[in-house]
Amino acid sequence: MEPEDLTRLVSRKMPFGKYEGWLIADLPGPYLNWFAREGFPNGEIGRLLALMHEIDHNGLSGLLDPLRERR
Repeated sequence: MEPEDLTRLVSRKMPFGKYEGWLIADLPGPYLNWFAREGFPNGEIGRLLALMHEIDHNGLSGLLDPLRERR
């Protein structure tokens, strides 16, 4: 993980799928869990989805609030 990845979670939008257009930080937990079971895509989006899954799974989503406020 790079420090900038946390900012990317609140600024990058999901480029495909059921939640296309949603911020990665706003994706629902069950959707992130599905990726964790089935496999994250390659590249940056997959890395960000995996990071958001870890944050969500551990109940740490509130850590992104200050980054949201800066935007």
